[in-house]
Amino acid sequence: MKDLIIIGAGPIGLACGIEAKKNKLDYLILDKGMLVNSLYHYPQNMTFFSTSDRLEIGGIPFISHNPKPTRAEALEYYRRVTAAWELNVKLYEGVDQFEKTTDGFIVHTPKGSYTTKNIVMATGFYDLPYLLNVKGENLPKVSHYYKEPHPYFGMDLVVVGAANSAVDVALETYRKGAKSVTLVVREKEVGKNVKYWARPDIVNRIEEGSIKAFFEAELKEIKPSSVLISSANETLEIANDFVLAMTGYQPDFSLLESLGVAFHSDEYQTPVYDESTMESNQKGIYLAGVVCGGLKTNKWFIENSRIHAPQIIKAILENLN
Repeated sequence: MKDLIIIGAGPIGLACGIEAKKNKLDYLILDKGMLVNSLYHYPQNMTFFSTSDRLEIGGIPFISHNPKPTRAEALEYYRRVTAAWELNVKLYEGVDQFEKTTDGFIVHTPKGSYTTKNIVMATGFYDLPYLLNVKGENLPKVSHYYKEPHPYFGMDLVVVGAANSAVDVALETYRKGAKSVTLVVREKEVGKNVKYWARPDIVNRIEEGSIKAFFEAELKEIKPSSVLISSANETLEIANDFVLAMTGYQPDFSLLESLGVAFHSDEYQTPVYDESTMESNQKGIYLAGVVCGGLKTNKWFIENSRIHAPQIIKAILENLN
């Protein structure tokens, strides 16, 4: 029987594995996808908000060649950390079901079953996008994920959203040759929390007319060669080849719910846990990283949730002794 099984091989799941190994605990990290799966699915040219030192885990320096590290550098770093610590990770092995036993849990996957005394939920939130819920959203021209600007060269592009992802997409596709870029924003202005070097850039591009923006507006319908935008009490139809809905993502609570983890009745459906130990309302089930924020996915990041790993392992050690 394992001392703990960690669900999620993102940076915080890896940090939990490192702390477990440092303390000679018998652990296993499971992930339904690849190593740091969410980071891999970020845009190819994404730059982190944080400096590289704030993304470090396991005492291994993260050396970046840029003021802020890139996605490619982060992928390389976490591969190096995993190899250096020789972490016990099983990738492409998702959880089908949890089973409670008298002395712990059985974790069932398509490849086998594992017994454990404790479970650490370190799952991300990149799998379930917030949908626009408008007619035409299922057309092939619509995507909730963005990889690179090349496919949009010479195209009329609509970008929905006003946070970092939407701003990055709008600026990059504009600079890489999109025929037109139109931002559709529900709020009165570009988000105040947009990266400090990107916000003036997008505001200036909008003011000079290089990027068109509709504020206090909504996408009402998506057609094969156009979109309908509701703005200022009128509905406009503009030519369109692609829609990128950068409206954010939400955690999948199904695994937590299957374990009996409770949620607060707040607007973010925050899971219940002890802030000192990170243990949920269910004994032996711990939460780590972004999942702790519920639907508020901009509360916990790598840099401010690395501390969860030592907190959890300390609590597990105390309970085992």
